[in-house]
Amino acid sequence: MANFIDEFMKSYGPEVTSQLSSSLNVDRGTVQKLIPQLAPLILSGLKRQKDTRGGDERVNHILNKYGDSSVLNNIKDLVSAKTRTAAPDPNMGGLLGDSGGTQAAMMLARSMNIDASTITRMIPALTPIILGALTKKRDSGGSGISGIGALLDADGDGSILDDVAGFLLKGGAGQQTKGKGLLGSLLGGMLRPK
Repeated sequence: MANFIDEFMKSYGPEVTSQLSSSLNVDRGTVQKLIPQLAPLILSGLKRQKDTRGGDERVNHILNKYGDSSVLNNIKDLVSAKTRTAAPDPNMGGLLGDSGGTQAAMMLARSMNIDASTITRMIPALTPIILGALTKKRDSGGSGISGIGALLDADGDGSILDDVAGFLLKGGAGQQTKGKGLLGSLLGGMLRPK
């Protein structure tokens, strides 16, 4: 997971940061810190779908339906349209659970001292870009959907909870926290099978 997020930030981070910053009127530094914290939540939503609704085939379906890699060629228009939506859905139609995106927005807003409504607009703008990048990786990476499935569980233990919590709480790859604290509770609720 961390490698994908690092690749994403290197390839698309500057443009995504710039567009989100101007569309939401948030300074670039704040947006640059938020993207790598929101990306694992989006990936965790895919992992939950994979684990509870049909494995790699379910992830493939989501990427085919919502992961159009052509959005990567026009990030500006996508971000502009998504951030102007009258009623943004930070839970992404259940991809992030019933309230995972909303709760994450509230937690991140408190920790970064910005308005939660800004983050609730950021999540629906960022999600199709992340999914588009995953689709591009699936289609050009050589390992297809099985490679994406493996990516969703970074440490290979079958649980993304520690992968995501480790990334968010410790700031990157290779540092595990086993989902402790408030974020662990949020992710635990989000990823628990229904």
